[in-house]
Amino acid sequence: MTLRLEPVLVETGSDDEEGLLVFSNDRLVAVLVRLSNQHDSSAGSWFVESSFGIREGHRTFGDLTAAQEWISGELSSTRR
Repeated sequence: MTLRLEPVLVETGSDDEEGLLVFSNDRLVAVLVRLSNQHDSSAGSWFVESSFGIREGHRTFGDLTAAQEWISGELSSTRR
């Protein structure tokens, strides 16, 4: 499964504003936000701010690859 990522600024009410819109087949499936330094040891991790058509996200991943793998797995399981 191929995901397309599009950079975006996200208004989160905190310093966490670097985001990515995640598309699958031109449909928005998730919004990822990179955690800022205010999150100490989790700084730089990716947080699933919102998800669409898959299990509720609100998960944190150490890197973008892990986040994409989780999203792809969730999409595969919901499309069976």
